[in-house]
Amino acid sequence: MQARMKNPAVVIPEAMQPVLDLLKAARTGGVPETTLELVHLRASQINGCSYCVVGGAQSARKAGESDERLFAVAAWREAPFFTDAERAALALTEAATRLADSSEGVPDAVWDEAARHYDERQLASITLMIGVTNLFNRINATTRQVAGPTW
Repeated sequence: MQARMKNPAVVIPEAMQPVLDLLKAARTGGVPETTLELVHLRASQINGCSYCVVGGAQSARKAGESDERLFAVAAWREAPFFTDAERAALALTEAATRLADSSEGVPDAVWDEAARHYDERQLASITLMIGVTNLFNRINATTRQVAGPTW
């Protein structure tokens, strides 16, 4: 596989820092780092962004995630390795990443379950992580960034 072009945030370097600042801000909401890494990984899997799946798995391992849990993220509903709070975050990730799959976008039941486990600041953190991950995924998948190398 070969990239179609350099990463757009490298081509337009003024874009890189604001995106990285948003990512940094998403990590300040009080959600465990491992949960945010799972959110990033799951959205990247859904979007087929190999660059972010590989990078996300590596980042999650650095944050303390086990291989067992990383291997099971794609099948989190059937795997016994996740807490109820993590399941709520993963369900929210899937709904927000697949907005077009539901006439109501993120169903109230999914939101309400997440709100049962996370306060408003934490929900903001998760929502920002989902959004910035989807941005990364769309940039990387569109330009076919190759998994492995860094920007």
